[in-house]
Amino acid sequence: MAFSLCNSITDRQSRELVRHGTPPFPLACYRHDSESVNAVPWHWHDELETVLVKKGRVTVFVEGESRELGPGEGCFVTAGALHHVRREREEPVDLHSMVFHPRLVGGSMESVFWQDYLQPLLSAANRCVWLSEGVPWEREALEAMETAWRACGEEQPGFEFQAREGLSRLVFLLSAHCPAAKKPPSEKALREGERIKAMLRYIEEHYSGELTVAQIARSAAVSESECLRCFRNMIGAAPIQYVKQLRIRRAAELLESTEEAVAAIGAACGFQEMSYFSRTFRALKGCTPSRYREERRAAEAVCRAVENGGPAEK
Repeated sequence: MAFSLCNSITDRQSRELVRHGTPPFPLACYRHDSESVNAVPWHWHDELETVLVKKGRVTVFVEGESRELGPGEGCFVTAGALHHVRREREEPVDLHSMVFHPRLVGGSMESVFWQDYLQPLLSAANRCVWLSEGVPWEREALEAMETAWRACGEEQPGFEFQAREGLSRLVFLLSAHCPAAKKPPSEKALREGERIKAMLRYIEEHYSGELTVAQIARSAAVSESECLRCFRNMIGAAPIQYVKQLRIRRAAELLESTEEAVAAIGAACGFQEMSYFSRTFRALKGCTPSRYREERRAAEAVCRAVENGGPAEK
């Protein structure tokens, strides 16, 4: 199975709509580079996810927790957890992630694999398990992730068994070292999760117009101070900063996929002044909107030439 860059699509509740893998083999492998790693929005899904950093440094955010990860480090994100990855430094990034449905390793809910190993992990107190090479069992877990990834990349006959074996080993190690929650999440934690999803949904619906903290707060029936606290704890950024990042991400998508004028795209994404749009875009993407479009079109032309068997023009 080929590795691909993740093209995440979410609904108004930030739930990812991409189908990962196929019904017979619900596993997908994604390779993120320096550009694509920041293009994936905050999202959640019903599948489990592994993250392994091969090059560079990124910060992973998972429902109020965050950690900067470097080469050889990774994490495991459980189902339903709101999460995001952000590149922090101007250096090349190579990040591997695998998204897989629990049934791939758990089978049916009546099986011993699900009841004794997977279910305790799904009900664990932590929404994310951080992994480093300095702890023996964590190093073994990282190696299990690498085994599954390599099997999918080599795609030898029976690679599905090898991939599932690696992920099964990972689940066993996690279930053995991550205690199950003795009680369900607190009402406060559940309430905060619902509030942030409501505010993200409101932003998704209104980012093209004027947005204030007061409006965002009202969408979840909370005060402005509670809105700021919720974003700080769950997202790691202020509401307006999140809005700015979303607008630039949407603008980049339109620059790539349409022939609309740059100024019209900026206005459609909530930027009324072209100069402010250009400055903000450059700050987050490293180049002007026009230059971004040119570079993307050039890269697409090279990819098409290679796919058609022709020379890759520079």
